Amino acid sequence: MKKKLLFMVINMNIGGTEKALLSLLQEIPQEKYDVTVLMLEKYGGFLDLIPAWVNVKILDGYLEIKDELNNPPKTVAINYFKKGRLIETIKICAYHGMAKVMKERTQYYKYLLKKFNTYENDYDIAVAYAGPMDFISYFIIYKIRAKYKVQWIHFDVTKIGFNRNFVRKIYSHFDRIYTVSEEGKEKFCKLMPFLKHKTVRFENIISSKHIVEMSERGKGFTDYFDGIRILTVGRLSKEKGQDMTICVMARLKREGYPIRWYSIGEGSARKEYENLIAQYKLEKDYVLLGSTPNPYPFMKQCDLYVQPSRHEGYCITLAEAKHLLKPIVATNFTGAKEQITDELTGLIVDINEEDLYLAIKKILDNPDKCKGFVSQLKRETHMKNESPIKYLLENTI
Repeated sequence: MKKKLLFMVINMNIGGTEKALLSLLQEIPQEKYDVTVLMLEKYGGFLDLIPAWVNVKILDGYLEIKDELNNPPKTVAINYFKKGRLIETIKICAYHGMAKVMKERTQYYKYLLKKFNTYENDYDIAVAYAGPMDFISYFIIYKIRAKYKVQWIHFDVTKIGFNRNFVRKIYSHFDRIYTVSEEGKEKFCKLMPFLKHKTVRFENIISSKHIVEMSERGKGFTDYFDGIRILTVGRLSKEKGQDMTICVMARLKREGYPIRWYSIGEGSARKEYENLIAQYKLEKDYVLLGSTPNPYPFMKQCDLYVQPSRHEGYCITLAEAKHLLKPIVATNFTGAKEQITDELTGLIVDINEEDLYLAIKKILDNPDKCKGFVSQLKRETHMKNESPIKYLLENTI
């Protein structure tokens, strides 16, 4: 009989967590496992890339509670009041008051989910994959029946909104907690030492064969630029650090370097970055390419890959650039030193504009350094991962 696995996520937007899930799904032998991906909402640029044999389900009733879950308490209460729902208005105010006093929202989630039945299927393993996302963690614990329950953490918990009170109450119910880097594990365990015994590093699965195959599909760059192409991939947001790269680009252009910088990704900071690009008159030199489910042709064709993140859990795009044997400059975010050896397979710098500028200038002035990085990457053995499902099962049920 097939083992039944469930992974719960928010949606399939183009992002590192979703990409990691796709890589994991591609490694699962479908003849042995019955896999379900349960989403809060069915959309996203990666949606069509979920293997056809995987069951895709949407959380029934989520849209009915979405506003109550995500909107400010005052807005929710006013909306109820305007609709004449006085009892609900009072209850919402009471539960939000309770959440404020207790500094966590478990009772509020319980109230929102009071009409939700326990999910209809029984699973061998249920995974809160979009972690940390408190609502999904709560749902897996209280609304999913499974022999074994796993919480996956994809981010640096010291850099994001991380509710320790919620974690103390809910995470103890998980059988295993996975972090995607050793440094990420250490930071989590330092904050939550009582969970150390069940916390394990589970590095994101990267398929070198898949990346190389995808890099051959699509055109990549089409602007016929004959200078040095620099590439950054990631959501357009402050934590990804593209604002620093725009300022670095302005300095390098003033010094006459024949370069063009490309940024793949979308996000809330696009307008801010467009204004910054215009401010430095870089409209032709710093190109926002938008989002794409296949950035690999661009990675393959670029001359230098730069990852300027302020924080990460495990940077998948950095790992992908490694598999395509690209010279790399990365900031010293969580997990960077687990992927790059400074001065051997790339450069790792402190998280600031000045150090990024000096590192890129160093590479531009010393082309042989890039050749050395590439030669070393070729000699390195690609990441060796045990079968993720074998690891999951042998260390769980």
